[in-house]
Parts: sequence; structure tokens; C-alpha cells
Amino acid sequence: MKVKMRFIAVMLCVLCLLSESIVRSASSSPKNQFLGISPEDEKYYKSSEVIKCKDGSKKFSRAQLNDDFCDCPDGTDEPGTSACPGGKFYCRNVGHTPLLVFSSRVNDGICDCCDGSDEYDGKVKCPNTCWEAGKVARDKLKKKIATYQEGVAVRKQEVEQAKVAMAKDEAELSKLQNEEKILKKLVEQLKERKEQIEKAEEKERLQKEKEEQERKEAQEKANLEKTKVEEEVEHDRSEVVENSDSEHKPTESTYEDKIGILEDSHSYQDTAENHDDLAAKMIILILLNIKDLWLRV
Repeated sequence: MKVKMRFIAVMLCVLCLLSESIVRSASSSPKNQFLGISPEDEKYYKSSEVIKCKDGSKKFSRAQLNDDFCDCPDGTDEPGTSACPGGKFYCRNVGHTPLLVFSSRVNDGICDCCDGSDEYDGKVKCPNTCWEAGKVARDKLKKKIATYQEGVAVRKQEVEQAKVAMAKDEAELSKLQNEEKILKKLVEQLKERKEQIEKAEEKERLQKEKEEQERKEAQEKANLEKTKVEEEVEHDRSEVVENSDSEHKPTESTYEDKIGILEDSHSYQDTAENHDDLAAKMIILILLNIKDLWLRV
């Protein structure tokens, strides 16, 4: 009888312990199975009924997610409970900045998330202070947005000014390019004109040199002709003088006079011819002198 009573007492203790464990487990497990999971990771947990630990060591079913029992060493299966010491709890903190806290802080009696999502077991009531806490951040963000908008407006204005300046510079560049073309064309024309002038000057120089050479040759030829004529005139003059001297010699005999008269007719005729030749040569000499003077001019 005593053994039977002792057995019943042990069974009652076991039942009490089991019931307490069940109640504690039920109170520590979140109602939302995906509590503590960031929006970026929700697809990872919802993609399959069997989920792989992020470190690749094990696998667990979706029913084991946030069941307050650590199946993965890295805490992949318990993001919303404090069962895994290495787990991370994601505070959504709507109206303020999201936050990641260690899962060991879940249901520890301290409100770590401004939305109170880390204390869901009801032991501590955490008010949602995210809106008030986020007001300062929102004001800063508004100021930042206003500054950004002002910067955008200034930048837009500067861009417009830059476009106008660029268009002006392009117009000026186009004008300068046109002027450059005109100047290049003018330079080419001037070069051609310069070459033509140089060719004309060279031609004129060669012509002058040729004329000067011809003039010198003509002068030399004239001088030679003049010298030759002068020599001939001088020679003829000498002959005339000799003839004249022979005519004035006294006669020695009557016979000789008679013969001389006959000869005088012939000598007179020769003398006249000599005088005519001399006159012609003198005229030629005068003409040569005139030609010499003309060439020098």
C-alpha cells in the first residue's frame, strides 16, 4: 500500500513538472512564428517546409522554428526566442530605426525594442515609443531632404547656366573656326600672290641681266667697230695727206710736167675717190658714236 502511494506521489510530481514545462514553453514561444525575423530573411524561412541552418550544419522543420528549443548551433531556428545564445532578434520598430539585439535579451524583463516586441511573454508591459523616438530622426531626415532638395535646385540652376555658357562657347568656337577657315584661305591666296610676285621679279631680273649682257656685248661690238673705223679713217687720212704732199712737189722738166699733167688727171680722180671714202667712214664713225651714247643711256 505504501509503495503504491509513493508511486502515485512520484507520478503527480512528474505531471506537475511536465505541465509547468509545457506552460513555460507555451508562454515563451511567440504567437507569430516569424517574430524576430527581418523582412529580408522571411523568404529564406518561408521557401520550404524543411529549412537549413545558415551555417549548413543541420536542418529543421518549419514547426521547429521559434519553438524555444535550439536546433541550430548558429541560432538560425530561434531568431524570436532566447533558446540559442548566438541568435539575433530583429526589432521592426515601425516609425523609428530597426534594430538587431541578441536573442538572450528576449523576455529578459527589459524593453530593448522601442515597439516592445522583444518582451512578448507578458511579464513586462513595454509601451510603443517608436513614434516619439523617431521624431528626432524624422526631423533630421526632413532637414536632410530639404537640404538635398535645395542642393538639387541649385545644381539644376547651375546646370542650366552651364548649358547656356556651353552654347555660348560653342557659338564662339564655331565663329572662330569659320574665321580660321577664312584666314587660312586668305593666307593661301597671299602665298600664291607672293609666289607670283617672286616669279615675276625673278623673270624681270633675268630679263634685265639678259638685256644688260646684250647691251655690254653690243657696246663691246660697237667699240670694236668704232676702233676699226677710226683706224681705217686714220689710215685713209694718212694716205690723203701723203697724196697731197706729192701734188705740191716742184717739177723738174717740161717733159715730166706734161706727163705729170696726164697723171694728175688720174691722181685727182683717185684723190676724189679717197675723199669720198673718207667722208663715208667719217659718217659711219659719227653714227657709231651716236649708237654708243644711246646704249649708255
